[in-house]
Amino acid sequence: RIGRASLTDGEVAGWLKRTPNRRYGSTKLFRNLHDKGLISYTEYLFLLCVLTKSKSGFRIAFNMFDTDGNQIVDKKEFLVLESFFTLPPQERKFVPREQKKLQALLNLESVFSKKEDAPNNEDPLSKSVEPVQDTTLLVHFFGSKGRDVLKYEDFHSFMENLQSEVIELEFLEFSRGLATISEEDFARILLRYTMLDSSNIEECIKRVRSRTPSEKGVSFEEFRKFCQFLNTLDDFSIAMKMYTYADQAVSKEDFQRAVFVCTGSNLSPHLVDTVFNIFDADGDGHLSYMEFISIMKDRLHRGSRSHLMHTQDKWTAFKYCIKNEMRTYH
Repeated sequence: RIGRASLTDGEVAGWLKRTPNRRYGSTKLFRNLHDKGLISYTEYLFLLCVLTKSKSGFRIAFNMFDTDGNQIVDKKEFLVLESFFTLPPQERKFVPREQKKLQALLNLESVFSKKEDAPNNEDPLSKSVEPVQDTTLLVHFFGSKGRDVLKYEDFHSFMENLQSEVIELEFLEFSRGLATISEEDFARILLRYTMLDSSNIEECIKRVRSRTPSEKGVSFEEFRKFCQFLNTLDDFSIAMKMYTYADQAVSKEDFQRAVFVCTGSNLSPHLVDTVFNIFDADGDGHLSYMEFISIMKDRLHRGSRSHLMHTQDKWTAFKYCIKNEMRTYH
């Protein structure tokens, strides 16, 4: 709506020059940069993916980039494997790709950086290093000359800091400077990126309001633990299947036990009560874990629908769209 931003070479150089080295990474990295930072489209997809990873997934993600297995990642490895995130989820398989297909993925960057295509006889992998426009993320990881290497400890620290920064930003949006957010606001944060329509969301919030006569609030630590738990939804699903039979609804005790198995820590009883107040429609103290997981996966991916591409056929997606539009006009 505001048009495409046009930057001079001097502005780009100035922004990249003020990018902190990874040794100075923190949970305020992106906030301190404010609007003086550059990321590519594939980096944007990579950062979204980072937000959905559990701690156990950090090592897997690093090994994915470490193509030669030497426990360090250089700029070339990062750029080539970063193109992996431009693929639809069902195509994200770590298998050798044809040069033509790899080149097509790498050329996606030229849409945003306006770099000229490499000659036909140029090695696709060499194009992935030199011609690509430097970004804030590349300079942060590999230095201004691109010669630094990334160790697992650095990568792990970056991923943790990014998750913490986004979680804190979401919390501060609703806390308005206070130490806690209300139970209703907690429900709003959980449901705002889901595929539930506005009437269903309002129904959940009303349910929380009626079942919480005196507001106790949700602290940042409680909120952080719950967000970290959401990154283990796949493990949680497996744990729930071991506790239940025939997809039966689960109790608070079973829910808490499965959370501990997946994360190694407990959610506070008050937070568990609040979660059940949101999703337990009939108030019997049980919830459908399958429905809970389905809704929370939308929340985890923060509005991105790419994780649904392999589970929803076109007709189902079309019906959902029409249903939502009819409700809106009604």
